[in-house]
Amino acid sequence: MAQYELYRRSSIGVALTDTLDELIQEGHVDPQIAMKTLGQFDQVIAEALHQKVKAKATIKGHLHVYRFCDDVWTFIVENPTFRFDAETVSAEKVKVVACTVKPPAAAGAAGAGANASAPAGDATA
Repeated sequence: MAQYELYRRSSIGVALTDTLDELIQEGHVDPQIAMKTLGQFDQVIAEALHQKVKAKATIKGHLHVYRFCDDVWTFIVENPTFRFDAETVSAEKVKVVACTVKPPAAAGAAGAGANASAPAGDATA
C-alpha cells in the first residue's frame, strides 16, 4: 500500500506530531526515533482505515474545484450534504482528498495501476 503523510494533518496526527516535538525538545526522544514513529503512524493509520472502516456515504453539493496530481485527487465541494445509513450532515464547504492505493505487489512498481481510493477529508465551515 502506498504511504502518504496525509493523515498527519488529522487531529490524531497533529497530536502525535506535537507530542513528539515536545519529547524531542525535552531530550526524551531522538529526532530519528520521532521520524520512525511518524512513518509507522502513516503505515498503520492507512492500513487500519483500509481494513476496518466499512461505512459508506453519498455526497451531494456544488463541486467548486477539482484537481488530480501525482495520483491524488482533491475536491472542494460547496454546500455539501453527506448521507450515511441513518444520518445526514451538512456543511458550508468541505475539502476531500483521495489518494490512489496500489495493490501490494505493485506498490513498489512505477506506473502501476490503481484498484481503489483511500479517501480522507477535512471540512472547513
